[in-house]
Amino acid sequence: MRKWRLPPRAGWLILAFIFGLIFVTIALVALILDPGSRGESARVTPISESNPSSSPSSLPPLVPTRTVTMLHGDDRPSQLKYLTEGWKTDWTRHTIDYSEILSGGPPRDGIPAIDHPKFISSDQASEWLGAREPVIALEVKGEARAYPLQILIWHEIANDVIGETPVAVTFCPLCNAAVVFDRRLKGRVLEFGVSGLLRNSDLIMYDRQTESLWQQFTGEGIVGEMAGELLTWLPASIVSFEDFTLAHPDGLVLSRETGYNRAYGRNPYVGYDDIDESPFLFDGPTDERLPAMARVVTVSLGDEDVAYPYRLLAEKRVVHDVVGGQGIVVFYEPGTVSALDAGRIAASRDVGATGVFAPYVDGQPLTFSWNGEHIVDSETGSVWNILGQAVAGPLAGKQLEAILHGDHFWFSWAAFKPDTRVYVSGVDAN
Repeated sequence: MRKWRLPPRAGWLILAFIFGLIFVTIALVALILDPGSRGESARVTPISESNPSSSPSSLPPLVPTRTVTMLHGDDRPSQLKYLTEGWKTDWTRHTIDYSEILSGGPPRDGIPAIDHPKFISSDQASEWLGAREPVIALEVKGEARAYPLQILIWHEIANDVIGETPVAVTFCPLCNAAVVFDRRLKGRVLEFGVSGLLRNSDLIMYDRQTESLWQQFTGEGIVGEMAGELLTWLPASIVSFEDFTLAHPDGLVLSRETGYNRAYGRNPYVGYDDIDESPFLFDGPTDERLPAMARVVTVSLGDEDVAYPYRLLAEKRVVHDVVGGQGIVVFYEPGTVSALDAGRIAASRDVGATGVFAPYVDGQPLTFSWNGEHIVDSETGSVWNILGQAVAGPLAGKQLEAILHGDHFWFSWAAFKPDTRVYVSGVDAN
């Protein structure tokens, strides 16, 4: 087992962690004096996958029909009670054990979400955003927007509306998890904030309407009135600013005018994604099939979860696979830097970008490969970019259907999806 080492941190995060240790000490004393009591015994509640918002894809659902174990009774440990004092959350409803929740350091809204995002043109953004810097690329009904990680690394959530679709664009630096959700659920439009709590080192969001807690990694309600509910995911990718602008020359970019004074362009988690490091604020077991901090592309279709190591993708550039009975293709392209490496994000190392798609156009199956210069299909010789667009050849202008995927650190994916298959040249690495 590797020795745990705290990665370099910005001063505010170190201080926050120290305060967190103080809270733990206080809570331990309180726990001895007043241990929490267990609630009612658990019961199994089936949760429907239906959602009033339209599905972003005709492909099989991201997760199968779920059966959620609903726990009853407010049996929070004393530390958690202390950290959440005054919250209006319904703590008697939860789908997880409260012992799994840790303090991330800053209190609720100590990392402020962006609630009124402003946008500028790509030309304007190029004055401060490097060509290889990572952005979350999102397209909804033909409208494309880019959310630079140099901004989201300081806010973690942006509550936005694209056309008529309210979305939550989220990024958890500790897991490298960029996930976009439709904010509509059960006749409500939810607004999300940063709770200051973590589970498996992943951001726990809260909604301001019910103060329920939500797992960012999965989109599941885990505590409160909304416990057991599931947000609808929207397809999004982490790509370079240059790749975004080439694919969407008229696309808009999240502005630095957020209403907050932050060191945008700087990385407060310097060196965090070193492959030899250990994850921060993670107390779960580490799956030894891959290094904890290895980057993986993740896909869940039907009843199957699969992880594709970046290291393998960087060699192959294109991987065809079948997940949950659905044929998919995974693209990899160098040219996107890490947001979690150097102090200045633009100077960080190249980690590349990925895309996952259904390998069909107008019902025609396509076989993709890397020809030494471009991703091409064998059937027509058309050239494709990382966002699944044909940019040259007979199919120029065609768009592959995006499949929901993630770009995560291995430890976090394995913690939430322990039965995952690891793709290694077409075989299962289990």
